[in-house]
Amino acid sequence: MASNDSDPSRGTRRPVIGLTTYLEQAKQGVWDVRAAFLPQQYFTSVTSSGGIAVLLPPQDGPDDAAAAVLDTLDGLILTGGLDVQPELYGAHRHPLTDPARPDRDAWELALLRGAEDRGIPVLAICRGLQLANVAHGGTLHQHLPEALGTERYRIGGGVFAENTVEVDAGSRLAEQVGAGAFDVHSYHHQGIDRLGDGLVVTARTDDGLVQAFEGTGDGYLVGVQWHPEENAEDKSLFAGVVAAASAYAAQKASPAQKDTVPA
Repeated sequence: MASNDSDPSRGTRRPVIGLTTYLEQAKQGVWDVRAAFLPQQYFTSVTSSGGIAVLLPPQDGPDDAAAAVLDTLDGLILTGGLDVQPELYGAHRHPLTDPARPDRDAWELALLRGAEDRGIPVLAICRGLQLANVAHGGTLHQHLPEALGTERYRIGGGVFAENTVEVDAGSRLAEQVGAGAFDVHSYHHQGIDRLGDGLVVTARTDDGLVQAFEGTGDGYLVGVQWHPEENAEDKSLFAGVVAAASAYAAQKASPAQKDTVPA
């Protein structure tokens, strides 16, 4: 009988997907403590797509910790959260930029670089897209209402704004959500200014803001500025990274499988 973490049709285990988390002050009952947490929509989007979700809070010694963690993963999702430090891309801090969170920035940069070195598939969501752009040498607009003259991407109050993006035909993103107009859920006040090296834009809004990119190399890197976990029609992005992670896991396992075959 197949185990619960296997796909009986393929005889392989379900891929393990790491999701980065917040590390914030949180209350539960009588407790008011720093805690790692992530909205449920993220990890149920992974599990409903056939993956196993593992949460990855910021760690001390991020480089060593990331190396150890990545050896156990088949895919990585960089999730949403507070603003990336502008010091990382050589900019002066805007008054409305979130307070620096160097622990999370260092942790996610180490995870991303390690994942790309190993060929682990990566899906970068909202803040994740911004951090990946910075990791590739790009820069950010720190406050879009000043840069573009619009509040359309963050209406506030915990309510997601709805925007329409134009997805480029022939892109990996188009394979997953279709080319052309696509409605998304937005909650951000920062966005891509200069695109990083090794990235190509795959979706924009009508004001020209980059809404998605992918890596130009052989690896799997898809970044979206919106929140696919909030949109049932958008869950194909999670299915895409889970499928890529399954392929990575199979490739990773193949040498060991060959070693077990008698000569």
